[in-house]
Amino acid sequence: MPSWNLTRCRWRALFRAVTLLCLTLGTSSAFAELGVATGSHTGSLGSKIAVVPEWSYTLSPDETFQEAADALLAKGISSSQLARHNRIANPIILKGGDRIRIPMHWLKRQPEPATISAASGQGHVRLAGNSRAQPMQTGMLLRVGDELATQQGTATIKLGDSSMIWVEPNSRLVFNRLTQYGRTGMVDTRMRLIKGRVSTDVEPMVEDGSRFEIETPSAVAAVRGTRFSLASDGSKSLLRVTEGLVAFGPPGNQRQIPAGFSASVDSPSSRGVEIRRLPPVPETSALAPSLDRLPATLTWKANGAPAHQLDVFDLATGQNVLSRLTGDSSTTLAQLDNGRYRVELAAVTRSGIAGLPAVQEVDVDLKARAATLLSPAAGESLNDDMPEFIWRYLGENEVGRLEISAKDDFGNLVATSEWASDTSALPSRPLSPGEYYWRVVTEAGGNSVATSEPRKMLVNGTLPPARIININYIDSQVRIFWESVATANDYLLQLSEDPGFQNIVKEATVGDTTAALRLIPGRRYFVRLKALSEGPLASRWGPGRELFIE
Repeated sequence: MPSWNLTRCRWRALFRAVTLLCLTLGTSSAFAELGVATGSHTGSLGSKIAVVPEWSYTLSPDETFQEAADALLAKGISSSQLARHNRIANPIILKGGDRIRIPMHWLKRQPEPATISAASGQGHVRLAGNSRAQPMQTGMLLRVGDELATQQGTATIKLGDSSMIWVEPNSRLVFNRLTQYGRTGMVDTRMRLIKGRVSTDVEPMVEDGSRFEIETPSAVAAVRGTRFSLASDGSKSLLRVTEGLVAFGPPGNQRQIPAGFSASVDSPSSRGVEIRRLPPVPETSALAPSLDRLPATLTWKANGAPAHQLDVFDLATGQNVLSRLTGDSSTTLAQLDNGRYRVELAAVTRSGIAGLPAVQEVDVDLKARAATLLSPAAGESLNDDMPEFIWRYLGENEVGRLEISAKDDFGNLVATSEWASDTSALPSRPLSPGEYYWRVVTEAGGNSVATSEPRKMLVNGTLPPARIININYIDSQVRIFWESVATANDYLLQLSEDPGFQNIVKEATVGDTTAALRLIPGRRYFVRLKALSEGPLASRWGPGRELFIE
C-alpha cells in the first residue's frame, strides 16, 4: 500500500476515535455545566491554540443537535460552526445524554425584565429615555436603563432567575443590565444604587457564567448566591452579609466578605474596606409552625443590644409585610393574611447595623367565624333612618362589614359599612321607610369568610309621593310614567273626573312604574299615584295630573 494511503487511513482512524470519545462523554441525565477548555479547532491543523471560556450542555431525551443549536446559539452562529468546534463530523448521530461544548460568547443573550412583585406607598419609575415618571405599581416590568425611586414607599423586585431584591424607602436604583443566556440558567444582572438601601436573596449561579453586581458611588458588591443588604448615602457604602460570600470594595480593590460580617467604604476616593463582625443571632422563643389565631408573641433573651429589628416576609410574593424596630424583648405578630411567612429578628448595634437574624417560618391559617348580631333585635321597628348596628365577633383578629338589603337573598344591597375591626357601624346612607334585612360578613386571614344569619327590621316613616314624569298620547290611549320610590312594592293608581278625586272612575294596583289607560275623547280626567309598601307605613298621594283626549 502506498505510504500516502497508509497515512490517510491513520488519520481517518484517529478522527473516528476522537469522535467516539466526544460522544461517550455524556451521561443519561440532562444537565449543563461551565468549564474552561483549551483548543478550538476551526479547520486548520496549524490553528493557534487558545483558552476559550465554554459552557458544557448535555442533550435532553429526544433532543437533536440542531434543536439545541437553534435554542442556544446567538444570531450569526450556525450549527455547523458548533459541530466543527466540537469536532463532530455527523451531528445527526447525537442522542439524548451526549454532551456538547459551547463558547460563552456564542450563547444567545436575551433581555430579561425584572418585575415589581409587590409595591406599597409612594414611589415612581422613570423609564429609560423618558423624562416622565410613572407611579410604581405591582406587576410593572423594569428594563435596562429604568430607574426606580421608592420615595416614601417600598418595592419587592423579582428578577428573571427568581432572585429577589427588597428596596426600602427613599432609595434610587438603576438597572444597568438584565441579561439571560437563553435557557442556560445563566444571568448577567448589574444595578446602580444611587442612594438608599436594598436587601437581596440571590439565586445560586452557574459557575463562571453568571454575574450579579450592585454598584454604589463608592463601591461594588458582586455575589454568586447569597443574602445581603447594601446601603449608600451617596458617598459612604455599607454592606451586611447574612448568607454566602460577597466581593465588596472600591473598584479594583474588593475584599471577600463572608456571612456574619459587615463592610464599609467611606467615600468614592477611599481605597480601603473596613470590616466588622455582625452581632450574633438572638436567642428567640419558638413560634408554632401553624398559627390559627393572632396576635402571636415572639420573645428573646436580652443580649446587650440596644434594639432589635423584626422583618416578616411573605414567601409567596417575597414582600416584606412587616418591618419594625423595637427596644423591647418581645413583639407581636398581628394583622397577617393567611399564608406562609419567614420571620427574621436581628440585634441592632448603636450605629444602626443589624446583625445575623434568627429565622423561623410559620403558616398563618385563620378561620373566620360568624358574628353574633346584637342590635337591632329581630323584627324591631325603628324610627331612625340612620340606626346603629351592633354585633360581637366570636373569633380573633377579624374584620367585619355590615350589609343591608330590601330582600333576604341580599342580591341587591341598599347600604353597607366599611371593612373594620369595630363591632358597630352606621349604614352608608339613610334608610328610606320600609322593611329591611341586615347581616354581618366576617373575614379572617384575607381569604376566610363567614356570614351571620340575617335579621329582619322595619324603618318607620312616610313613603315619599310618586311623581308622574311623562305622559304620552296615542289615539284614545294614554301612557303614564312615574318615578320609582325606594322600598315600594307596588303603586296605587286612581283615575277621577274631578281634580279633587271625589268621583273615582278607576283604581288599580300596578307593580311597574308605567301604565296605559283608555279614555273617552272629549272628556277631562285626572290621575294620581301612591307608593305602597309592606308593613305599617304611611304613604302620600303624589300630585294629580290632568288628562284630555280631543
